[in-house]
Amino acid sequence: MNKFLIFFILISLDLITKFYVSSYLLINQSIKINKFFDIIYVQNFGVSFGLFANIIHYWLLVIIAILVVLLIIYLMVTSNKNFEKISYFIIIIGAASNIVDRAINGYVIDFISLHYNNFYWPAFNFADIYITVGIIMLMISFFIKPTNK
Repeated sequence: MNKFLIFFILISLDLITKFYVSSYLLINQSIKINKFFDIIYVQNFGVSFGLFANIIHYWLLVIIAILVVLLIIYLMVTSNKNFEKISYFIIIIGAASNIVDRAINGYVIDFISLHYNNFYWPAFNFADIYITVGIIMLMISFFIKPTNK
């Protein structure tokens, strides 16, 4: 499948789900799916887990994120491992989607809530899943021999 098509589909999935959540739920309103999973509308004004919320202006976060994506693009282009390139590509998709969301709204919309009893993981979105999967794949790639491709 074409990389641009994959890029478009995954970013669209993330942004469309964020749009629907923000259109149909009030801030902090949740829908219980089962005893471990809720859909909740959260506006994340910070970075991961809300760090630096209301401390750093959102445009500065956008600029920093763009610079990080440019670095990751450089690492992807210069890598000699196909699996590593795919890992970087997936991270870029997640980061790009969150950048678009923050640039449009001034915050990132999170909506997936996982919990067990009273222990809650901070809400996240599909872009965060892409970034996490990409990072896990990147760690795995460290154990793969380089190819000459």
